[in-house]
Amino acid sequence: MTTTVPSTLDLPALRAAEFPWTEGTVYLNNASIGPLPERTRLALEEFNRRRAAPYQLPDRELFGLLAESRRLAARLIGASAEEIGLTINTGFGLSIAARGLRLGAGDIVLVSDREFPANVYPWLRLADSGVTTELVPATEQGWPDEERLLERLRDPRVRALAVSLVQFSNGYLVDLDRLSAATRETGAWLVVDAIQGVGQVPVDLGRTQVDVLACGGQKWLLSPWGSGFVYVRRELIPSLDPAITGWLAFEGTDDLTRLTQYDDTLRGDARRFELMTLPYQDFAGFNSSVSLLLEVGVERIREHLATLHRPVLDWADRTGTRVVSPRDHRGSGIVCLAPEEVADAHRRLKAARIVTSLREGAIRLSPHLYNTVGEMERVVAVLGGVG
Repeated sequence: MTTTVPSTLDLPALRAAEFPWTEGTVYLNNASIGPLPERTRLALEEFNRRRAAPYQLPDRELFGLLAESRRLAARLIGASAEEIGLTINTGFGLSIAARGLRLGAGDIVLVSDREFPANVYPWLRLADSGVTTELVPATEQGWPDEERLLERLRDPRVRALAVSLVQFSNGYLVDLDRLSAATRETGAWLVVDAIQGVGQVPVDLGRTQVDVLACGGQKWLLSPWGSGFVYVRRELIPSLDPAITGWLAFEGTDDLTRLTQYDDTLRGDARRFELMTLPYQDFAGFNSSVSLLLEVGVERIREHLATLHRPVLDWADRTGTRVVSPRDHRGSGIVCLAPEEVADAHRRLKAARIVTSLREGAIRLSPHLYNTVGEMERVVAVLGGVG
């Protein structure tokens, strides 16, 4: 089943067709796990029905499915399909960068302190090669200190800057344009953990150059666990050697009639970074979910999320509740509140069937395209002791 999304977002129709369970639960936890749209659930069921009798899934169809995943991922971020390698999660893509970039003794990798661990541990592991991972202290608000990052980029020993597009614990959206310009000037590589951003904020790598970007599908892309992708800038692909290689990473291996005519030439595109066998069923679901997001439009999703935040922010202003997230252009679809007795407030939301997360001392609200202003008003009522 495929639901046609009208030019004006019809929330009742979208919720009924793709997220029917929303009648009984307010789900505001996409920064943790995004739900699967009905079209995606049905696509998974159909794929697995055919998988039970695998003669129904010829090789050409499986390879075509993955090609479509690369094409859709590329559309999401303004890239080309040749720059997309499919991965099982964000961390795998970040590890490709950490192990593949030519970093050595004396080099420094900059990482903002308080980053999500997936964007820290791969760099720390380079210590055995003499690479220093420098955790740059966050600002007083707990956000990445971009001024300090830009200052440190002037150090010629700094060879890479690794940042999250959106911070997991407060929703801070980095100024990717500014960081891109600075790294282009100094020659440092820019590596982006984009799992908390892609799908809820527009990304156009045709306009803003980065070197490597990694993204899992299970959050804002509303896709199954085990689906994700890594973008590698076209010019960088030939010099970025994968630390681990799959057999389909080499030229000619998609011709299954001559597999023992070994050619150790890595593919010229980002497929050289893929490991096989990928979870085909998860990418079948990924294709359905990403198609829905592209039909709606990520820019429209971002505008919708900004509207959803208003009742919560107004309540915070009235009550003097601390808002941990930026409230200007550095904000994203994530808004975090730190009321008094925050753990108790989080429990009350849970008891009211409002699903959120407690992260770094704040309640993290992460709505998506299917949520309503009424649901956010329900959050306010519960936090205010009315509901």
